[in-house]
Amino acid sequence: MINSKDKIIDYFKSGIKDTKDFKIGIEHEKFLFNNNDNKRIDYSKIEKMFKALLEFGWNPIFEKKNVIGLNKGGKNITLEPGNQIELSGEKLSNIHEACAESHDYLFELRQVTKKLDIKIVSAGFDPISKLNEIPNNPKQRYELMTKDMPFGGELSLDMMYRTCGTQLNIDYNSEKDFVKKFKIVNSLVPISIALFANSSIVEKKNSNYLSYRSNVWQNTSRGGLPKLFFEELDFEKYADFIINFPILFIQDKENYISGKKYKFEDFMNGKIDEIKNRLPNEQDLSTHLSTIFTENRLKRYIELRSMDTCGWDCLCAGPAFYIGILYGNTDEVYSLVSKWEKNKIINAYLESPKKGFNTQLMGKDLLYWASTLLDLSRKGLEKRDILNKSKKNETVFLNHLQKVIDNKTTNAHDMISKFSKNEDLSELYDK
Repeated sequence: MINSKDKIIDYFKSGIKDTKDFKIGIEHEKFLFNNNDNKRIDYSKIEKMFKALLEFGWNPIFEKKNVIGLNKGGKNITLEPGNQIELSGEKLSNIHEACAESHDYLFELRQVTKKLDIKIVSAGFDPISKLNEIPNNPKQRYELMTKDMPFGGELSLDMMYRTCGTQLNIDYNSEKDFVKKFKIVNSLVPISIALFANSSIVEKKNSNYLSYRSNVWQNTSRGGLPKLFFEELDFEKYADFIINFPILFIQDKENYISGKKYKFEDFMNGKIDEIKNRLPNEQDLSTHLSTIFTENRLKRYIELRSMDTCGWDCLCAGPAFYIGILYGNTDEVYSLVSKWEKNKIINAYLESPKKGFNTQLMGKDLLYWASTLLDLSRKGLEKRDILNKSKKNETVFLNHLQKVIDNKTTNAHDMISKFSKNEDLSELYDK
């Protein structure tokens, strides 16, 4: 039972790994549209799609009688609130393996979507649909979240139904290593927003944001970038943070119960009458950690969550960028970001969804910092020197970002340019 802060600290400590055993986990979401009417697919189409994917060795995951996902080995396909689908990849050793996994998934997805006349959109925000046009699905937790989330952030439903992101999960070899890496990833959020911006079109118009997704997440209940995250945040301080954080929901057998009246501390103290005052177990703790929607968060690993979903051509670029920094060059990057002022980082965070590379941080624009960090990442990947069959190391996956920086043009700029010419919806779909 999780009945003390020490139990939570032990949970985080159980994630400590030897450096040689570090893994990389990538999660990425996609929007799915009917080709014939440019509308988001409904749950009946999801069922057909999941059934078709069984041919590739996937197995169904059920909630009551409803299929809500698929798994195969260590991989999962999960269903998001507006029928976006997310691949949660296996924990792999390098970017070559992770990129190969994504391309295998793309191959399978293309066979199925072609057969069912479905189109894919790889963007951080749905560029076409209004919120009230998006169908839901029978996944129970989403019904409860749809009711409760808007009370804490005005764009919470947009987050649920109209955003897609790319997430990277990384390991730590000690509490000290966690402290360093968490400081780095939180300091880099403004640069991450600018560099991976890919959500400029909203409801078929230029939103005047480069990452509208990031704007939405900044106005989402339970989200944001707490000032606490810029301190030397150890396991105990993070445990205090989550103990005092409100509960979103509690899973009690097959039912979901709103947690809006309670903090996790109440759960630990046996003060929740609706579940007969039972104490939380590890699964309850895991659920709570997964429903804190900050830009980065801690479980038994660190989750990086500030990147817009990217097209298939650049899907591996974000993970490669961060792996070079966090697995190959932590100390040098930590030395750099430690000189930055907390309030200036937070100000850059708030401005970057709209201003992108023109955002100022510590007297330089984010283009300067993105270029500096790309060089530090490349150095880290070269130090790792993990080769593919063609004898190329992981730096090959940074080519897309080098072009972005050289041309000062993100995926968001490209989308504005292509779509604004003739407002052809086909420009929004994956080719």
